[in-house]
Amino acid sequence: MIVPAVLLFITFTLLPILFSIGLSLTDWNGYSSPDFIGLQNFIKFFEDERAMGAVENSVFFALLSVPLLNILGLSYAILLDRKFKGVNLVKAIVYIPAVISPLIMGYVWMFVLQDNHGAIYAVFEFIGRGEQYINFLGDPKMAMYIIIIVNAFQFVGLTMTIYAAGLQGIPQDLYESSAVDGATKFQQFKNITFPMLGPSIVINVITNIIGSLAIFDLVVSLTGGGPGYATESISLYIFRQSYGGQSGYAASVSLIMFVLVLVPVLISLRLMKKSRLHLED
Repeated sequence: MIVPAVLLFITFTLLPILFSIGLSLTDWNGYSSPDFIGLQNFIKFFEDERAMGAVENSVFFALLSVPLLNILGLSYAILLDRKFKGVNLVKAIVYIPAVISPLIMGYVWMFVLQDNHGAIYAVFEFIGRGEQYINFLGDPKMAMYIIIIVNAFQFVGLTMTIYAAGLQGIPQDLYESSAVDGATKFQQFKNITFPMLGPSIVINVITNIIGSLAIFDLVVSLTGGGPGYATESISLYIFRQSYGGQSGYAASVSLIMFVLVLVPVLISLRLMKKSRLHLED
């Protein structure tokens, strides 16, 4: 019964990985016959300042984006975990951006924030303050924060939904018993809600780490990696190298990116496993 799944895994996952490993050791440009060059592509990557900048941008994005998504997602889930008129409508409004293509979402926000042509600039110009408008997307220090905010706006609904499902699985009698014993709301959250949300936290943290380190669509549509290379992510760097006639080099960077994503995921799983064991003790 598992043969079809195994065949699909081998065809679309294992073989491409092996193929990429082979390509990473060549100077293939995507057209001519590849020549074996050993580890030269990997050495080139670590000597390339632009590549190191792309790694720094991706890591910076993940360090801010993952906590922000989880804090906002959990806050929304707790606030909406009660019955009131219109609660389902509010949940839908928060979740709807997650079903929109990140590329489309990026272009929408670009048209809102764009200097000289954006919607907000038009408002400033209408009130006679056009020269005071700050070009957020053109400022190297601000552009990455804008991408982080837009990413949180789009995907907080997905994070919220996973936490909301976890909250639904917590027995209410635990809260009732703790309330009888005099537990405060904070104590209930610390000793009941947070530990019981362990599986939801694992899912959200892992998926957010992977998505954040592999950010591509929003960067392409919002800033194109600019100004300069200030917001270029490792995924966008790989894309540009691949279509720039350096497919072998792009394959080697893809493997490095795989490790870059795998390491924090494994660390997170390890830490969360220890945390669960500690709570159970």
